[in-house]
Amino acid sequence: MVDYTVWRQWCDHAERASEKTAIVHWAAGREPYSWSWGELVDEACSYAVLLQEYGVEAGDVCGLIIRHSRDFYPVYMAVSAIGALPAVLAYPNPRLHPDKFRSGLEGMSRTSGLDWVLTECELEPIVGPLLSSPGSSIRGILFPFEWSRQPVQSRELRIERTADTSSPCLLQHSSGTTGLQKAVVLSHRAVLEHVHCYAAAIKVSPRDRVVSWLPLYHDMGLIAAFYLPLVLGIPLVQLDPFEWVVAPVILLDAISKEQGTLTWLPNFAYNLMASRIRDEDLEGVRLDSLRMVINCSEPVRAESHEMFFRRFAPYGLRREALAACYAMAETTFAVTQTPPCTEARTISVSRQQVEKGIAALSAEVDGARHCVSSGAPISGCEVQILGEDGESLPHGHIGEIVIRSVSLFDGYRNNKVKTAEVLRDGAYYSGDFGFLHEGELYVMGRKKDIIIVAGKNIYPEDIEDVVSQLDGVLAGRVIAFGIENEDLGTEEICIVAETPCRDQSSQSILRRSIVEACMDIDVTISRVYLASPRWLIKSSAGKPARKINQKRAIRELLYL
Repeated sequence: MVDYTVWRQWCDHAERASEKTAIVHWAAGREPYSWSWGELVDEACSYAVLLQEYGVEAGDVCGLIIRHSRDFYPVYMAVSAIGALPAVLAYPNPRLHPDKFRSGLEGMSRTSGLDWVLTECELEPIVGPLLSSPGSSIRGILFPFEWSRQPVQSRELRIERTADTSSPCLLQHSSGTTGLQKAVVLSHRAVLEHVHCYAAAIKVSPRDRVVSWLPLYHDMGLIAAFYLPLVLGIPLVQLDPFEWVVAPVILLDAISKEQGTLTWLPNFAYNLMASRIRDEDLEGVRLDSLRMVINCSEPVRAESHEMFFRRFAPYGLRREALAACYAMAETTFAVTQTPPCTEARTISVSRQQVEKGIAALSAEVDGARHCVSSGAPISGCEVQILGEDGESLPHGHIGEIVIRSVSLFDGYRNNKVKTAEVLRDGAYYSGDFGFLHEGELYVMGRKKDIIIVAGKNIYPEDIEDVVSQLDGVLAGRVIAFGIENEDLGTEEICIVAETPCRDQSSQSILRRSIVEACMDIDVTISRVYLASPRWLIKSSAGKPARKINQKRAIRELLYL
């Protein structure tokens, strides 16, 4: 039973193993900076005193908009030390218009109830107007701190309140593309119990070393690749997400040099690294130390795993390291997990049966859908598949994934309506469709994204997989969606695909290829929109934002 807070756990590491490595911070063009536990906690205590001098109090919500830097970690921990709630927010992409970012932050401040924004001086022109606007109760602190900081020994600091494990520990935001993301409230007990349950599922040991480029505003980066190593006291090697996007090989370089054993990736990262990293970039890289590369996408793509394995097997990547996990902010992180030393299982199911809601196993035939298992429920989690009327479905039948967990969130902050929609009788209704087979969960896609054509359920993921494989289409940069045709009384299927092709002749050929490829899986496409590279908007988790792109495509793009 958990009887302490996250901050207490970090202080325990500092007292018991002061010289042990806590975090190795990687930055392009610089030598990695290593934080020991003693240095990290002492620095966090210094920041905590300064935050208190500014007026930050226990229970305050502190939004952190700070780039990848070695100072981020002690600042984040300082917020926890006070008993305030840290909430990591995405640093603005350089391509994002300042007004758009400020609007998103404004919306998030209303939904999350931000009391403070801790950010950098460079963002003052963007954030400043929000902080000084009439009626705004948000206060801001800009970095770097221009204060004369005096070292404060953690043993001498008395800033933590009486431990209350049921009190809020942090806010993390569910995946989204705007400032209207839902803020998930997690208690200390939920975070700590989850870390220990998940660590048991992947058999974490003192020999492990986590390497991650994942942004910390998403649950995959925040819980799996930040809280898990820091709660358990195993080293964390942290890379800059922006630098990884520019040069994906840095993840593999860090794994090789730091002897990393664990890393988590969204689905698109497998394709990106397999297609963009050149042989000359991999000189001296070895991936033998990796025991688990964990895919947390919904659904996991079999083709992505295979592409990734074939590309990096010559560098020591083992097939059994390719694992999978079903995870979300509302359950702190993981619900299911592939066991260590076991490749995520792939089975084939008939597309025709899937349309009827039955995932009947199928022989390897043309048109079969390859489904990748996300593993079995971890300790403390229970998974049910429910039908439209709320009835429990047997194995092999497709329905909504419903979860009970010891680490379930307490609700969406300041949003009782949304909380009541998904949290009922102690269970979380995920909005994802999937099925159970031999005790393992297979995720099919989002319930709201399913396209219904003449009574047939069509999963957009199936269409996107087929189109992504065509020459002229940028792999992974495709979305499929349905639009209602009132004359026909059913939905029509539309596709948006990014392509480097610019001349009309090439685009006409590509459109025909897309329609013909979809006919091979018995899907009729009514509209094909072609977009230039990087046109599609993706969520903070790297998932296709179908609704937003649907509206944008209809408004901005021509189709044939």
